[in-house]
Amino acid sequence: MDSPPITTAPTEVELIEDSEEFRTLRRSFRSYAFPVTIGFVLWYLLYVLLSCYAPGLMGTKVVGHVNVALVLGLLQFVTTFAIAAWYARYADRRLDPSAAAIREARGAVVHAPREAAE
Repeated sequence: MDSPPITTAPTEVELIEDSEEFRTLRRSFRSYAFPVTIGFVLWYLLYVLLSCYAPGLMGTKVVGHVNVALVLGLLQFVTTFAIAAWYARYADRRLDPSAAAIREARGAVVHAPREAAE
């Protein structure tokens, strides 16, 4: 004999995940994160491929003992920090207000890390 399926009420997290506001927030995050991640990975792969297949170009002296490979390698670090700063600014302006609105609307006790530190 088959027993009837067990139905449970959706949890608060499931209700938030199903809301249009959360879907918009997630879409906004993804519209930033995916292109930037793809761009950075391509930039990194370009550096690796040039190092492997264009040693003449990478060994070209720029100033003194500084060559193209060193300059591009240092630019990898600059790019990483620039993306982190850009993301922090993007999150402050676009993501954090929406997340705070969702928390307020749902009466959530969870606070953003910055709010919890204050």
